[in-house]
Formats: sequence, structure tokens, C-alpha cells
Amino acid sequence: MRKKFIAQGLALFALALSAYTPSVAQAEVASAEPGWRDEFTLSANLGLASQYRFRGLMQTDNKPALQGGFDLAHSSGFYLGNWNSNISWLSDSDDDVSAPIEMDFYGGYKREIYPGATIDMGVLQYYYPGDYPSGFTSPDTTELYAGLGYGPLTFKYSHAVTDLFGFAGSKNSQYYDLSGRFPTPWWGIAVNAHAGYQHLRNVDSGSYADWSLGLTKNWDKGFSTSITYVDTNADKDVYTNANGRYMGKATVVLSLNAAF
Repeated sequence: MRKKFIAQGLALFALALSAYTPSVAQAEVASAEPGWRDEFTLSANLGLASQYRFRGLMQTDNKPALQGGFDLAHSSGFYLGNWNSNISWLSDSDDDVSAPIEMDFYGGYKREIYPGATIDMGVLQYYYPGDYPSGFTSPDTTELYAGLGYGPLTFKYSHAVTDLFGFAGSKNSQYYDLSGRFPTPWWGIAVNAHAGYQHLRNVDSGSYADWSLGLTKNWDKGFSTSITYVDTNADKDVYTNANGRYMGKATVVLSLNAAF
């Protein structure tokens, strides 16, 4: 059942992406004509990673991840988007769970408020379609977020208005994210740095810090590659899956991405 669901999910994702590609060209043609269409920008992304890490924690049990999504932005600053990835952390926690895909839906408003300074606020829904046993706390999570960027630095605050990723009673948990992207004069390489803190309400030893440091190289035609060191201080008693793997263990993630 699980393998069939994974195959179906990836097939649907590939079909959606192939169907979407001509729509990008259509949007570009339409933008040449005067009118309201000039105010919209449509973009897409596709990536392959050696594994998927979210807030420092493994999501695919150290296995590769296929990821991608799209964004629709308006010149006023409002935007909508979707991002997807294969996952295994839910079935890794319970053999009776079959939920191999994460689907994120978000919308918000981003605007420059001062030269070099931007605000970004909105809502994000993490959705995990699948089969769950009776009594299993839903991992579906809704967060409100607000961010402030200045130069190469961005600070973002996320607040869960539901239980957080299946932890019962964890509503109103918060995540703090300080990230920076620093261009270098060498071969189009940028240095990426991140420090975050997940405060998990009503879960003993559930709160933890995560951090990462990496390099990104931009290539022609929207392609980029990256290598990132990721680590956490998450409690092993809380964040070890049913396969006996510590989900917060330090690792290096390699990825190849394309933007359209």
C-alpha cells in the first residue's frame, strides 16, 4: 500500500509539473500584452536532495528527496504558493501510518518598506495526506509567520495555531529563524548560514536548537547546487524514530535545484 501510494504521489507530482510547464510560457506571452496580467509573476522550482531535513530533523530517514513547487506573486506584494516533497518520518514513527508526501500551501504579503529592508508575513499549511490508525494525532499543521529582512540577513517568527506535527497539546508552539546569505566574489558562490530554535509547548524535552552552514553555487539557466552541514541539540529520547535512528544527528546535505 505504501509503495503504491508513493508511486501514485510522485506520478501525480510529475504530471502536474509537466502540465504546468506550458502555462509558464503562456504567462510569459501574456505578460507582453498590456493589462492586469503584467502584474503577476509565475515561477516554479524543482530539486533533488541527498535527504530532506526540516528544522534540522531528518524527514526521509537519510534517503534522497524529490521536491518542487510553484509561486504566483502580484506586483502589490501578495503571493500564493505550493511546495511538495516525499517523506518517511511519519511511517518511520508508526508502521501503521502510510503518509509518504508532504504538501505545503502558503499565502502572504512581502514588500520592501525601506531601501534594503523587507517584511514578509502570511500563513502556511503543512498537509500530510495518507492513512492513519485510530487515535493518531494528525500531523497537519498551520503556522502564521512574520519575517523581517535587511541586506543579507532575515529573521522569521512562526507560530503554530494547531498542534505541531502530531505532538498532542502543542498548539501555540513557536519557531525562531535567523538566516543569512552572503555572496562571495568567487565563481558565483554564496555562503548560507542559519540558526533556529523550536519551542515545543507541553512536550517535555521537545524544544531544541538547530543550525546549518553551507555553500551554494549558481549555474546557467536557473540551476544551482549546494552543500550544507546541518546539526541540532534535539533530545535523543524524543527524536529517535522507530528504526532506531536519531533524527537530529549532524549530517551533510547535497542538493541540485532548478528554477523556472
